[in-house]
Amino acid sequence: MSTKMVSWNVNGFRAALKKGFYEVFDSFDADIFAIQETKLQGGQVTLDMPDAYHDYWSYADRKGYSGTAVFCKREPLQVVRSLGINAQDGTGLGLLDPRVLDTEGRICALEFDDYWFVCCYTPNAQDGLARIDLRMAWDAAFRRFVSTLDQDKAVIICGDLNVAHNEIDLKNFKSNRGNAGFSDEERADFNELLAAGFTDTFRHLYPERQGAYTWWSFRGNARANNTGWRIDYFLVSERLANSIQTANIYPEVTGSDHCPISLEMSL
Repeated sequence: MSTKMVSWNVNGFRAALKKGFYEVFDSFDADIFAIQETKLQGGQVTLDMPDAYHDYWSYADRKGYSGTAVFCKREPLQVVRSLGINAQDGTGLGLLDPRVLDTEGRICALEFDDYWFVCCYTPNAQDGLARIDLRMAWDAAFRRFVSTLDQDKAVIICGDLNVAHNEIDLKNFKSNRGNAGFSDEERADFNELLAAGFTDTFRHLYPERQGAYTWWSFRGNARANNTGWRIDYFLVSERLANSIQTANIYPEVTGSDHCPISLEMSL
């Protein structure tokens, strides 16, 4: 049976609702539709979703910040909204307490009968890599989290992972080397995540496709010129790689500085 999944960083759900979110949502008719950077708290919007969908939210403690959500046609067995980050995750990084990252609504993980679906909004390392230590603590905790899930059931990961893996994944790779999203540290952590047993579904199908981006700056006509970055992903447990049917990017869909991506699998 084919399962269609969509992921989209909406850069503010309330703003997205005013920019045609429902039309986009309906057009995909996805089995699972995940969003990141919702920037809201419970009760701040009245939903008008189709009756076929269940919705699950992970809110940041800080108002108007971060947040993730998943809409799905199947009801999950359980929902997990944190990584379980420990104070020890900051050891050696000079961090007082990286557990603050687990208060930002960055994870919405749903367990189904035959797999885990993990929606993630990875912290940005910020200008000058000001938050790189927290980012590295997150990466380590996230890798541990999904690897543990993978021991039980196959895992499908989606979301804004805030890293362009290789030079092919951003337009201006030379001038951005060392910047947030394309630092050696973040790219090395992404390599470790893949090495832990996960497959980048888009590159699995299209290893050499250029100009395939999912985020564009609002500055300098970046989107019109396709001066972008591929920082939104679907990753799957390696044992699911042969089940990948399609993996697509939709730059024509506006309403956010990111565009939606999709994955279809035989599950």
